[in-house]
Amino acid sequence: MKETTIRGNRIRYEDRNAQQEEVILLVHGHPFNHSMWKYQYETLADFRLLLPDLKGYGQSDYAFDKIYIEGQALDLALLLDELQIEKVHLIGLSMGGQIIVEFQRLFPTRVKSLAICASTPNAETPETYRNRLALADAIVEMGMTKYTEQDIHKYINLEEVGEGSQVYQHLFQMMSQTPKEGAAASHRGRAERRDNFPYLGQIKVPTLVIAGEKDYFFPVEAVEKVAQAIEGAQFQVIKNSGHLPNMEQPATFNRLIQHFYHKLTSIAHI
Repeated sequence: MKETTIRGNRIRYEDRNAQQEEVILLVHGHPFNHSMWKYQYETLADFRLLLPDLKGYGQSDYAFDKIYIEGQALDLALLLDELQIEKVHLIGLSMGGQIIVEFQRLFPTRVKSLAICASTPNAETPETYRNRLALADAIVEMGMTKYTEQDIHKYINLEEVGEGSQVYQHLFQMMSQTPKEGAAASHRGRAERRDNFPYLGQIKVPTLVIAGEKDYFFPVEAVEKVAQAIEGAQFQVIKNSGHLPNMEQPATFNRLIQHFYHKLTSIAHI
């Protein structure tokens, strides 16, 4: 992985296929890291892929009290500045989906397209606000290994992807190795995130919205409302998938994004 300093903090990232002209910035969810996208590397070999470990996760700095969605979006823009990349396609899952919508709001001229996966950009309710802060405290107390053992079943459809599978082991590793300080800081910051749902109607770039049929965190109906709010957005449901359709059902997920990007790049070259 490569390393840079953004606003005084170390950010680690992968830069794959650097010779390609079109750039996709892939933004992971919580509590994962950039490696959650490895199932898409072959499918997206015709694109330059930027895969950061977000602040608080993976090999990037994590010792913070709060990490805000807006701050994550700003860090991504500054990373692009450093790499002299002006415009990108964005893929984000879960928290990553919230981050790319915020990036689109803050830097609309830098976005070519959006792929929002298993995510909605709504603010917290009073109840979910309290729950998220309580979870941050609980993670600090119990640590990420215990949290992973306790809650991993919420992130994946175990009926389809069993505990003995490589995908399950990869997920367990990502979750358990996330620094508890970073996970807690991210929860505290996300608890205060703005409501970007009303902004969706202003998005004019091509957008693909993907839901997992059996997602514990973001039900299909909630994700579909995101697609309905964005003019011209495509909406797809991946059968038998939980919260991580790109990992649980990579063949289906990859076909969807391959078709989406092929259509975009074909139009661009006419």
